[in-house]
Amino acid sequence: MAISLQKGQRISLEKSSGGVLKNLCVGANWGAIEKKGLLGKKMVAVDLDLSVALFDSNKTLLDLVYFGQLQAKKGGIKHSGDDREGDVGGDDGLDNEVVTLDLSALDSNADQVIFILNSYKNQDFKEIPFASVRIYEGTPSRVDEIFATYDIANDEKFAGSVAMIMGKMYRHNGAWKFSAIGDATKDSKLEQVVKTVQQQYL
Repeated sequence: MAISLQKGQRISLEKSSGGVLKNLCVGANWGAIEKKGLLGKKMVAVDLDLSVALFDSNKTLLDLVYFGQLQAKKGGIKHSGDDREGDVGGDDGLDNEVVTLDLSALDSNADQVIFILNSYKNQDFKEIPFASVRIYEGTPSRVDEIFATYDIANDEKFAGSVAMIMGKMYRHNGAWKFSAIGDATKDSKLEQVVKTVQQQYL
């Protein structure tokens, strides 16, 4: 049974069978914006970007995996590639962008792994009809077992924001745990979001 995460909730990365998740996917799914015009409704594509930032215990940025760098320099993280539209035809239940992680192959100095979602065209999060994140076992094209889901659909508190710090994985007593954050930021560029993470979330 998948865990429906709430903001601020922390969970251990343990499978229902009792084993520890070592290979997992983090997928982001989002919808297109519906605009009403003189000729009726029109769907406007949404270009969100899922990114992963790795930090060491001194809050130093080790690596950044995003559409411009699809693999971690020292291995352990792969990005499925850039999706520039979202679900224009409605929610298809599939993830638009997926990051695959092999926890055993991560940079040994990595202490925290931050997941970021930002709007490439600065489209307001409040206007995006739905957005969600899920952690699961499988591949970008195959879901074996959903471990946790996190709904970050439109909300008044996201008005004016074009970037979001979704959550983080962190080492605790030698094991990886996940914390749902779900905070929108006023940052417009990925580099700015990374700096905000360093200052406020590590």
